[in-house]
Amino acid sequence: MSKNAAGARTGSEQALALYQELRSAPGESFDDVAHRLDLTQAERGRCHAELVALGLLEPAAAAPAVPTVVAPDIALLRLLQHERERLESRLAETSRAHTTLETLAGPFLRAGTEPGSEVEVEIVEDPARIRRELADLTNTVRTSVHSMLTGSVRREEMPLELARDRDRVTRGVRVQAMYSHRVGQVPEMVQHLAERTALGVEVRLSAVVPMNMVLADENFALLPTDPHDPESAAILARGPGLVRSYRALYDYCWLAATPYGHEEPAEPGGDGLSEQQRAALRMLASGIKDEQVARNLGVSLRTVSRLISEVMQELDAASRFEAGVKAARLGLLDGEPYEHTTA
Repeated sequence: MSKNAAGARTGSEQALALYQELRSAPGESFDDVAHRLDLTQAERGRCHAELVALGLLEPAAAAPAVPTVVAPDIALLRLLQHERERLESRLAETSRAHTTLETLAGPFLRAGTEPGSEVEVEIVEDPARIRRELADLTNTVRTSVHSMLTGSVRREEMPLELARDRDRVTRGVRVQAMYSHRVGQVPEMVQHLAERTALGVEVRLSAVVPMNMVLADENFALLPTDPHDPESAAILARGPGLVRSYRALYDYCWLAATPYGHEEPAEPGGDGLSEQQRAALRMLASGIKDEQVARNLGVSLRTVSRLISEVMQELDAASRFEAGVKAARLGLLDGEPYEHTTA
């Protein structure tokens, strides 16, 4: 390849070409492969950093003479595991915050009754009291209301919610509402969300809604004592010192959510896969070679190739790597991973 041809490529194209050369020439040094592609020192550094960031090269303090190349399916599996661990860590932090807040609720409540106190927290078990607090909020809120809901709105409560929306938006209050993606598939909720949006409410759908929550004016928060039980007693907090932390969590979830009416279309495929095809897909995503897949399934290599071709067609994927990405998004890789064997 000429230097001009190499230079005409974008950074990502150079990284892909370098990765393909490294895979096709195991044992060859990084610099030798980069030299063959006519990459400059700056381009080599950028390509190395990009491949490490994608998990396609093992990280090292410095670029080793012979880098450890990682197969795309293994890199994908590691990336998915990292994202799962990050999400689990975030949810664990939220759970710990709830536990701490519940423990401190009594002392904060007593502090809230003292002159000059800026924080009030109490545990509210009466559902009627909770409804009254939400009704009063319509009259007292000045600038913003932010809510997230894990489930659907009850049918009898929909007209009341629309009336509150109309009043708040008319007074210039910013109203944001976040729901789970699955709520957007309920026919009654589809109409309700469309009506809220038409009134000027900002509505978003998210894959993960950690709990029910209502925030207002950076000074009011209403949320359950147990995030996993929406019917549990509620925490009623007033004061920016506490509400600010919940607003940070809300903003994090809001940025990751999708505006209602702009949802990405569901990826095709997955429903028509046989158990044998699913098994082959999961084994390949676990880094198992075609030969071992054939032995595990008790079929020939030719049959494995046919199975993978059928999987790619079902998922509308142009490569095995793309099939792995789509399979992960569709939840087809869930379950116990297949172990590598030496048989």
